[in-house]
Amino acid sequence: MPFFICPNCKQRSVDHDGLEELDDIPVACHSCGFGFLFELMDDYYPAPNSGFVVCDRDARIIASGRGVFELTGYPEQELIGAEVVERLGLSGFAADMNPAKLSIEWGVRRLGERLELRTRAGQQKRITADFFPAYDEDGGLLVALTPRG
Repeated sequence: MPFFICPNCKQRSVDHDGLEELDDIPVACHSCGFGFLFELMDDYYPAPNSGFVVCDRDARIIASGRGVFELTGYPEQELIGAEVVERLGLSGFAADMNPAKLSIEWGVRRLGERLELRTRAGQQKRITADFFPAYDEDGGLLVALTPRG
């Protein structure tokens, strides 16, 4: 049975077909009203202070959820359309080991990546990032960003 998570409020749910009722409309969040849910292979419990970024198949940001602005300083309109690793200044991995690209290319989760993020103000923050490939025909990526102490 597929697991779904809301990229905005992090509400988790289970749905047998990923559609609203009998229509061909993708499921939306019944908790906060966000327009779509992200399908996961396994259930996932994000930290309370995590923020989600949703990307397309080219790792360009298409949406950001609660907690992303607080962590990065970027409002959603400054994130949309930008490549996630570049815009957020993610670092801490070898050039050929970009976790976003690997997750999309190989269709595998990359959990517990210990990275650094560059905020809108130019500060470096230590984070843990989890990367989840999309399993639908659109492709894409969900990135969970969690600050480290």
